[in-house]
Amino acid sequence: EHEVEKMFTLKPGRLPQADVKNIIFFVRPKLELMDIITDNVLREDRGRSPQRDFHILFVPRRSLLCEQWLKEQGVLGSFIHREQYSLDLIPFDGDLLSMESESAFKECYLESDQTSLYHAAKGLMTLQALYGTIPQIFGKGECARHVANMMIRMKREFPGSQNSIFPVFDTLLLLDRNVDLLTPLATQLTYEGLIDEIYGIQNTYVKLPPEKFAPKKQGEGGKDLPTEPKKLQLNSAEELYAEIRDKNFNAVGSVLSKKAKIISAAFEERHHAKTVGEIKQFVSQLPHMQAARSSLANHTSIAELIKDITTSEDFFDNLTVEQEFMSGIDTDKVNNYIEDCIAQKHPLIKILRLVCLQSVCNSGLKQKVLDHYKREILQTYGYEHILTLNNLEKAGLLKPQTSGRNNYPTIRKTLRLWMDDVNEQNPNDISYVYSGYAPLSVRLAQLLARPGWRSIEEVLKMLPGPHFEERQQLPTGLQKKRQHGENRVTLVFFLGGVTYAEIAALRFLSQMEDGGTEYVIATTKLINGTSWIKSLMEKLEPAPF
Repeated sequence: EHEVEKMFTLKPGRLPQADVKNIIFFVRPKLELMDIITDNVLREDRGRSPQRDFHILFVPRRSLLCEQWLKEQGVLGSFIHREQYSLDLIPFDGDLLSMESESAFKECYLESDQTSLYHAAKGLMTLQALYGTIPQIFGKGECARHVANMMIRMKREFPGSQNSIFPVFDTLLLLDRNVDLLTPLATQLTYEGLIDEIYGIQNTYVKLPPEKFAPKKQGEGGKDLPTEPKKLQLNSAEELYAEIRDKNFNAVGSVLSKKAKIISAAFEERHHAKTVGEIKQFVSQLPHMQAARSSLANHTSIAELIKDITTSEDFFDNLTVEQEFMSGIDTDKVNNYIEDCIAQKHPLIKILRLVCLQSVCNSGLKQKVLDHYKREILQTYGYEHILTLNNLEKAGLLKPQTSGRNNYPTIRKTLRLWMDDVNEQNPNDISYVYSGYAPLSVRLAQLLARPGWRSIEEVLKMLPGPHFEERQQLPTGLQKKRQHGENRVTLVFFLGGVTYAEIAALRFLSQMEDGGTEYVIATTKLINGTSWIKSLMEKLEPAPF
């Protein structure tokens, strides 16, 4: 609509040929990207006519550091416009917003860089400008405290921000990721969670092995199987996906087979259409039925791919160890399965996830156990990983037990984090998303709604960071008079990332008959254990000689 000729991904070298006057760079304010832009600008042919004009848009904020860097490289003057585009919270679904800032956790907890918290506060201010002031703010954790303080300060500094919009949200709950380090380390067992664990969902898109999706033609054999990965978009706009995404994977098969029967029955209807009116009605439903059929075919293929993995021995062994740790079995000694995996040189991230999980479930490991694991890992995978181990320790994921006692059993019992009798088909508790383990973060949200955090003061003190409550005054006439049976709406903001299983658990709470609370979820980034640990790993390049 705005006459953009072409869109390119930023990469070093010469800019692609295009017959245009203006070139606009859209970038995150990161120094390594400034080097690429510098390269692009310096390689531009100054002799050509007409000359092309450069502009730069920083997302979500301009950065003095980046501009200074460009200035030192001698290219700052080439940019006619230097602006910022305040894209803070990006809607991913009807109830899900993300800042997609993959380094937020590392910046906050390892580098003490709170820029992403400022962006989060800014995003929340924008949200309040659109949907009304949120009267109650609850929070747990250091970062949550910072964000709340910044919001209160921004409100004080812009007295004009008193808006007269009727509030959509009743409560904002700010949660630090480091209040609950356990949840992302465990393997998610919902349909969407498993897709993310195995294939990785990037901005609602997933890339899948293509051979499962090749149209089957008679008598051809597999001559020309597609080689490009199959790219699918996953969100609730697709009816079937909306229905199965948050179910435990063991409950997905029966839904798919039921749907298959309904769809084939619907296609059979065409034989019964006799009159012109009936035929016309059938034809009008065709597009919807065909979409449903192709959606079913896709999800059946994905479910088969996942099932191949979840029924493997390795997956089962890994899950068994995770569940033992989470239910408090043998968390204080070296685990045989982990030792075997290191000896067989399984992927390092898998090992790190398990060792960190054990450490978190034991409030840190005994020094002897910790040293043993570290030595095994460094000798098998290489000494360059010593920096990664150091990062994990700094972040509180893999650490020695300092206080000499393990708080996790108390936390587990008080918050009912482990449920033995879990119903995966028709769940009655959020623990179905991990087949037994109820995500601590979501339990905190659930208990805040009913009966309130006063009931769990003791446990809150064991978890890192302060917990607090703030009230924001609403202008007269905007206070909510709650109708009978009307739900409260809570915005839960995860600072440092959230997993799909946690989102599923919150959606489950929203749908509970007697719940009384609907949840909207916001986060700095959608994560899983693998992407999260990866963001904390240090890459040491081998010496060039």
